[in-house]
Amino acid sequence: MIEIVEILSAGFILSGVFLFLVSAFGVIRLPDVYTRNHAASKSSTLGIMFILIGTLLYFYYKHSHFDFRVVLAIFFIFMTSPVAGHLINRSAYHSGVKMWDKSVQDDLKKSR
Repeated sequence: MIEIVEILSAGFILSGVFLFLVSAFGVIRLPDVYTRNHAASKSSTLGIMFILIGTLLYFYYKHSHFDFRVVLAIFFIFMTSPVAGHLINRSAYHSGVKMWDKSVQDDLKKSR
């Protein structure tokens, strides 16, 4: 059973690292602040949650240590990170940061 949990937790941790790598490439390669922030907030949130789930599983089954602080961290990151990304994008839009030239649709234009 321990080997299965080690493989499962390693899979979670490696998936989280992969999502961080995707997030880094998104921040480097995407054209404007809105798409960069979307890449940074969404995939980084999922990446850190996978890493925390992997560490929670590993320490619970390997060392019989359940840390409720990790569960709280997962919960607060899940609740706050997407909201923070949304608010950063919205404040950038209302402060006048231009969208990419090839953007197709501007849903907030009618609310100005």
